[in-house]
Amino acid sequence: MPETLNTGNHIEANVAQLRIGRGTTHRLAEALGPYVVTTMPLPWEHTRQALGRTPEKVFMVETMEEEWLEARLVELPPCDTVVGIGGGQAIDAAKYFAWRKGIRLVSIPTILSVDAFVTPAAGIRRNHQVAYVGHTTPDPLVIDFDILRTAPPDLNIAGIGDLLSIHTATFDWELAQQAGRSEYAFSATDVAKARRIVEELSGSLDDIRRQTDKGLAAIVMQYLAMNAICLQAGHYRVEEGSEHYLFYELEERLRRPFVHGHIIGLGILLMSRLQDNHPDEIREMMDTAGLRYQPRDMQIAQTDLMDALCNLKSYRDARPDLWHTIIDEVPIRTDWAREVLATLAF
Repeated sequence: MPETLNTGNHIEANVAQLRIGRGTTHRLAEALGPYVVTTMPLPWEHTRQALGRTPEKVFMVETMEEEWLEARLVELPPCDTVVGIGGGQAIDAAKYFAWRKGIRLVSIPTILSVDAFVTPAAGIRRNHQVAYVGHTTPDPLVIDFDILRTAPPDLNIAGIGDLLSIHTATFDWELAQQAGRSEYAFSATDVAKARRIVEELSGSLDDIRRQTDKGLAAIVMQYLAMNAICLQAGHYRVEEGSEHYLFYELEERLRRPFVHGHIIGLGILLMSRLQDNHPDEIREMMDTAGLRYQPRDMQIAQTDLMDALCNLKSYRDARPDLWHTIIDEVPIRTDWAREVLATLAF
């Protein structure tokens, strides 16, 4: 028998209702009105029968480019709910549709590789550049451990990327504050709360690697805790910094998507080295959990990563929307980049 738990609302974390446990997708659609689905082939294959009622239309998400999303909106049939089923792109497409049409959002992540299922804005692309638009709240957010375990384990383990990024992002925020360049009123309390998330996560790394209910729940609940901090603050400074900026540069350079948590893990490792911020400790946490952060895992050539690192300051200077980080304080020299890349697997 399915083991489901309705834990009520977590509105401080942008979740109107949370359903978490085993079998929580079972017959879920029977409680919905006319609905559409944004998904991809494998997630849809694993969830379509469990939902219990056929949607009005299923959109297979091909890209998060705004032009493609707007073209799909024209095809949207009459409906009052959009259900996002899958990873970050499928969920973000659902968020975009819900925001643009003012309809209900239901999020069913089938992997935990990115925190898109709790953040309010949709991460779209405009000419291959990341842009965050809109504001949505899942009602409900459905976490089904059985569905999550149908995914390759490394795609759930990748969920720790946007949590361990607190390690480098809070360092960057403190650095910006010391330099008088913080874009927001600095909060030592928020920094301490965020760092406790990393500390608490450290006790679940083995469960995360083994994909137990406890490990999967740890990722979700720490996402909620982090989102509550960021929403109250009005920004995501405690979890986004230089590690994300390396990802942005690489995505634009190579013009292809990455598993978010994997590329963020690479950024955490490299930027913690640049910060001289306990890089061995954070690397050990990623290794214990089994996070695939090596360039080889993402087919990133050594020359491309070298070029991205050496171009990072110029990239940041061309993006006035990016916050002050270690990239602005410490020059990335070719000899330093060559030395750190020698410790990675290509």
